[in-house]
Amino acid sequence: MASRRQAARFLSQFKLRPQLASRRSLSTFPSSTSSSSTFAPWARYAGLAAFGLAASLPLTYAMAVTEPLSMDSLSLAERDQQQKKNEGVTETSPMRLRMEKFIKEQQEQIVKALEEVDGTKFRKDEWQRKEGGGGITCCLQDGKVFEKAGVGVSVVYGTLPKPAILKMSANHKNIAPDGEVPESLEFFAAGLSLIVHPKNPMAPTVHLNYRYFETAKPDGSSGAWWFGGGSDLTPSYLFDEDAIQFHRDLKEVCDKHNKDYYPRFKKWCDEYFYNKHRGEARGIGGIFFDDLDETVSDKENTFAFIQDSLKSFIPTYVPIVLKRKDMPFTEAEKEWQQIRRGKYVEFNLVHDRGTSFGLNTPGARVESILMSMPLTASWRYMHEPEPGSREARLVEILQNPKEWV
Repeated sequence: MASRRQAARFLSQFKLRPQLASRRSLSTFPSSTSSSSTFAPWARYAGLAAFGLAASLPLTYAMAVTEPLSMDSLSLAERDQQQKKNEGVTETSPMRLRMEKFIKEQQEQIVKALEEVDGTKFRKDEWQRKEGGGGITCCLQDGKVFEKAGVGVSVVYGTLPKPAILKMSANHKNIAPDGEVPESLEFFAAGLSLIVHPKNPMAPTVHLNYRYFETAKPDGSSGAWWFGGGSDLTPSYLFDEDAIQFHRDLKEVCDKHNKDYYPRFKKWCDEYFYNKHRGEARGIGGIFFDDLDETVSDKENTFAFIQDSLKSFIPTYVPIVLKRKDMPFTEAEKEWQQIRRGKYVEFNLVHDRGTSFGLNTPGARVESILMSMPLTASWRYMHEPEPGSREARLVEILQNPKEWV
């Protein structure tokens, strides 16, 4: 018994310190503890079943108390924590650590830019996951310009069971090389998710999410990996110049890396953010993509694309808000905004795979999942816009997506 107590005291020195750390969208991560209950959803719809299964399994590792501690006995989260403590994060660090560092830096810059527009400070909350990782949630509510804005970062460590690995192997052959499917695999996932709902109906809502996923080999090196993400605009009142600028800026980023990206990801966005029961898109689109792995491009070039895409948010969206935030509007125009917000809520609750996954995950942080929802919305029975009106033109474009650039 004495030897076991000594071993326990020794192992306690190596416990993982809580890490402070996505729709689609944006979605959400499983159970956690937090100092608050708000967090922007982190969406990763591909392989959600795998995440659901993994969420129910605690991150464990076998260790004989009578044997000395070795790197082989550490979990992936513990390995990464040690590396960050001893070496920091550099350009030669594993991609998962570089992605985590990058999205945290971008979160700070985006929050600062939005605070400058609104004149109100974000509330900042930090939370941890007992399995490894955690998050940083920044939320602004009832501001001067923004009715609601959320910018969240999530970092998740976990273990995929064999059924989840088999499901993922359909799209990622290298997750089970040579057809040998292991009983379990450690995984890492990280993302930044953002939603902004302005008060003025002339200013559009915007959504953004960029994420990274990888499995780990027994030695902690990267196994299968892929990136996902995108950004889309949802106006209540359409200004063609805003739509053109938004799409043009996204296209410029895409073209810098691959001229096939924009048309492919724009179409993907139009198809995904679609309210089937209404027969119309949620907004005027943008780009959306998932499962960008080595079959598309190498890891470094794909990471460079993700970095450029996320960095383009401030210079793309902020000028639009500054141009529209003080425009005059009528009570009827405000009511139309509320009706359009109702359609936004419908998509998130009915069709968004990330939201559905999160709400059906035991122990999920519901406040985090629903942070993408607007503060106010409205549903009017059998409401139809006046023919020939600006409202009617918006609906027509939502029913027939337009090529803006």
